[in-house]
This record gives sequence, structure tokens and C-alpha cells, in this order.
Amino acid sequence: MQYRDYYEILGVTRGADADEVKRAYRKMARKFHPDVSKERNAEGKFKEVQEAYEVLRDADKRAAYDQLGRDFRNGQQFRPPPDWSQRFGQGGGQRFSDLNGFSDFFSSLFGGSGAPGSGQADAEAGHLDVTVEEAFAGTKRRVMLNEAGRQRQVDVQIPAGVIEGQSLRIPGIGGRPSLILRIRLRPHHFYEVAGKDVQIELPLAPWEAALGAKVAVPTLGGTVELTVPGGAQSGKKLRLRGRGLPGSPAGDQLVTIKLVTPAAKTAAARETYERMRQEFNFDPRADWP
Repeated sequence: MQYRDYYEILGVTRGADADEVKRAYRKMARKFHPDVSKERNAEGKFKEVQEAYEVLRDADKRAAYDQLGRDFRNGQQFRPPPDWSQRFGQGGGQRFSDLNGFSDFFSSLFGGSGAPGSGQADAEAGHLDVTVEEAFAGTKRRVMLNEAGRQRQVDVQIPAGVIEGQSLRIPGIGGRPSLILRIRLRPHHFYEVAGKDVQIELPLAPWEAALGAKVAVPTLGGTVELTVPGGAQSGKKLRLRGRGLPGSPAGDQLVTIKLVTPAAKTAAARETYERMRQEFNFDPRADWP
């Protein structure tokens, strides 16, 4: 199999902190998302970016990955160290592999090992990553569970409206305890999710914010028309009720206004700005001490 340099894929250094990794992921995800990207092989690149972020955002996975050292190059032939499963598998507990998951390289490092706990009503089996779209609509996922050295495939029904940290219980077999999978939402290139609420930024031209406008706004359930009141300021939040993740009640979609000023690239544009300066006689820093 081929080694994957997750730092190189995301374009960050090995010393990058969690915020830097997250910003890099969002930038790369926007660039290669299949719905919007015109890049060649965008879908494959997008999956690479998701896989890299899955490892580097998780402190335990990142620490284990870093143990491989810096001697490998992206695309180089690779085989895990002979003692890898023992080194990474310390600490017990359940692990599982998502069969919808990532590359053979990822599976060879993080595919799952360990034995179930004993004397417990339920046993933690790890996280189950789902996309924001899957959390909205619901989906079915096939995962591989490791129980007492044996593997079994289980089809897990993920209901619409699941949120970060929500638990899904899988009944045990043969007298073994039930297994708990915790939902973990994959970061999205456009939507931010907080509980059942969804958040986006809405870029507006100055005249749209000043005069008011009706703007087509994407939501997970489809595009809706949002009325922006005149005089809207950058940072103002507007609410689309019931347009977040489904539930009882459903979440909302929060829309944060972001003013975008067009550049004065022509003489006519510069003249327009000059007229505005004279017409408004406006000082945005008038309240400064």
C-alpha cells in the first residue's frame, strides 16, 4: 500500500495546532468539494482531504500517526511496523471500522483492534463519522465490529437529525454487552453545526445591506428566500426557523451577514466611491475614544 502524508495533503506543518488544521481543512474542502469544484479528480482529492483531517483532528490518531516518523514520502510503498497493533492498541476498549471509510493505509493503521470490556451493561465501541447531509436526511452505514477477537459486520441505521455526541446502541450477541457508537459529524465546507442548529455566512454587497434585499439562501433541505432588512450590518444574525437538523423541535439555520466590498478596479468605480464618500460624510470610527 502507499504511505499518505496527511500533513502534506492538508498543506500544514507537523507543528500546526488544531485551529490551523481546521482552517486548512476548510480551505481544501471548499477547493475540492465535488459539488462545486472544477479541479481534475476533485472527488478523489476531497476524500484524501477528509481522511487527512480525520487523523490530524483526533489527538490520539495524530499521536499514533506521528510515531511513524518523517522518513516516508507521500505515495511511497509502506507497511506498518510489526508491533504497530500492540503499540496503538494499548488501553483496551472497543474499536470499529467504518466500511464506507478511507484508504487501505488508514485501515491498516486505525482499522480496529482490542477486546471488549467485561462486567458492563454497555461497551463503548468508538465513534461513527457521518456527514452533515447524512445527519440531516438519515442513512444506513455498514461497520465492522471487533468483539472478543472476532469481527462481525453490522448495518447501523442512522436516524435523521442525529447530533454530535449522540449514542447509537447495537445489541450484543451471545450474552455480550450492547455496544455504543458515538456520532461524530465530519466538518463541512459550508455549514457549521451546533447541536441541531446550522450556521452559515451570507456575503452581501454594500447596497444589498443598505437597501435591503431578497436573497436565495441554501439550506440542507433546499434553497429558500431570505429577506434582508435595510440597514443590515456585518455580523448581524438572521434566523430561518426549522431549517436546521430535523427533530421535535427542529433546529434553525442561523445566517450571519458578511459585507463584501467590491474593489475599485476602474476609474468609473473609483469615482463612484468618491461620490459616496462625499455624499454620506460618514466616519465609521466616530465612536472611538
